Amino acid sequence: MRLKIIIALLFITGYCNAQFSVSNYMRNLDRRVDLDIKQQPISEVLNKMSKVGDFYFSYTGSLFKQDSIVNMKVKNMQVRDILDRLFNGKVDYKETGKYIILRYAANHLTIEPENITSADKLYIISGYVIDTETGKKIKQASVYEKRLLQSTLTDNEGYFRLRFKGEHTDVTLTASKDTYRDTSLVFLADITVKPEGYKDEDSEQGGEVFNSIENSGISRFFISSKQRMQSLNIPDFFANTPFQASLTPGLSTHGIMSSQVINKVSLNVLGGYTAGTDGVEVAGLFNLTKGNVKKLQVAGLFNGVGGSVDGVQVAGLLNDVRTNVKGVQVAGFLNHVKEKAEGFQIAGFGNVVSKEMKGIQIAGFGNLTSKNLNGMQIAGFGNMTSQRMKGTQIAGFFNYAKEMDGLQIGIVNISGKSDGYSIGLVNYVQHGYHKLSFSTNETINTNASFKMGNAKLYNIILVGKNFADSANIETAGLGFGHDFIISNRFSVAAEITSQYLYLGNWDYSNFLHRFQTNLQIQLVKGIALFGGPIYSIYRSEAPEGSSGKGYKQNIAPAKHDYISKRAKGWIGWNVGITIM
Repeated sequence: MRLKIIIALLFITGYCNAQFSVSNYMRNLDRRVDLDIKQQPISEVLNKMSKVGDFYFSYTGSLFKQDSIVNMKVKNMQVRDILDRLFNGKVDYKETGKYIILRYAANHLTIEPENITSADKLYIISGYVIDTETGKKIKQASVYEKRLLQSTLTDNEGYFRLRFKGEHTDVTLTASKDTYRDTSLVFLADITVKPEGYKDEDSEQGGEVFNSIENSGISRFFISSKQRMQSLNIPDFFANTPFQASLTPGLSTHGIMSSQVINKVSLNVLGGYTAGTDGVEVAGLFNLTKGNVKKLQVAGLFNGVGGSVDGVQVAGLLNDVRTNVKGVQVAGFLNHVKEKAEGFQIAGFGNVVSKEMKGIQIAGFGNLTSKNLNGMQIAGFGNMTSQRMKGTQIAGFFNYAKEMDGLQIGIVNISGKSDGYSIGLVNYVQHGYHKLSFSTNETINTNASFKMGNAKLYNIILVGKNFADSANIETAGLGFGHDFIISNRFSVAAEITSQYLYLGNWDYSNFLHRFQTNLQIQLVKGIALFGGPIYSIYRSEAPEGSSGKGYKQNIAPAKHDYISKRAKGWIGWNVGITIM
């Protein structure tokens, strides 16, 4: 008795869940709405309909005239009937989740069977696809069976022939052509049925459209015109299978339907073209994927993906993804993501992300993120972030970020605005420091320096000359500094510089290192005075008296410290003026 009660409860629970799923999956096109529209544009009618039905419309602006005015009053009418009335049957409808996709389809077609052969485990259908208004036969229309994943294109005379193996109680053929409304026919074992209002249960569920890969550079070369026509005719139909194998695109276990099938495992000897991968895809040369790739994709030369990648993508030459990437990309030459990337990219030459990047980019030559970067870029030559960089850029030569909040390390670092630190020979901030200073000190009486960067860290390029009859010095050097801001008028600068001293000959190396602290007082906007103590370390291999004629012989003052045999140190002073 207890077992019977448990079985009954399980049956009731399953039935209720099924009913709940069905009720929640009511097609948006079948929903009934009430509308009372007076002198409103079509776009407003669609907007009100979507709010009442709790769904969204997707369409191009050229689908209808934006200034077309509508008067309509309907009660408890299905959405599809309202759309038919609005567009006079010239628009086709597809459902994808909570979206109704509207596309121009002013023409109507039909399938006219010529021959139907039914034998033991064999079913052959041939016929023509015809324009219902003109009677003309339509060439390059797609005719396909969704469940059996078989399709063909009509020839120049509009003729098609499909052959199905196995036992089939019925076959449903669908004909599709760009700018035409789809038509489906059901063929039974001994009866041909062409219902006027036939609706395929899957025809309006739709799918994501990723035909961009067919028109992109290298991918276009490997995709036949028949496959591109197939995608144009049936862009919204996709099926799922556990496995497919291809020699080349089109020569696969799914034939011309390969670009409409999402596989768990895909093996392409040379190359393949599929709708998507939700598992593993491996190719000797290349993988072309119309939709999304999940988990793993590996190719000897390149991977081209029209949708997104969520997982690991490896290619000997190129990874090209037309939307987003979340995971890892490894390429011998280039990784390219047309929209956003999140994760890790490594390439022998470069990485390119056209929108935001969150993660790490490593390239032998350069990295480019066209919008924001949150993470790290490492390159042998250069890194560029066109908008905000929050993280770290390390390059053998240059780094650029329009807004920099983090760390830049390179020979040349450039930013539009900086809230971080730039370490290099040249650190230029467009909206940062551009200070020109003139100063004098106990060793060299005339100095000029240029400071670039920001208060956190700026670099110094300096030159100087000691003007004297018998104590000349010429010098040039580099340095770094940090400003401690006290108020709008007062600040303290801590600076380190290193400069070469020319003393009349190039026989010896003479270096002067300075550690200085300056109190800076802004007199008026753009002009400040500064001054403070310096500790200098002078290191030279030149013996005393070896300077050229007219040049200073002893750099260190009489009172100094002996740091080593070749190095002397002393306390000095520095004063000057800065123009900002």
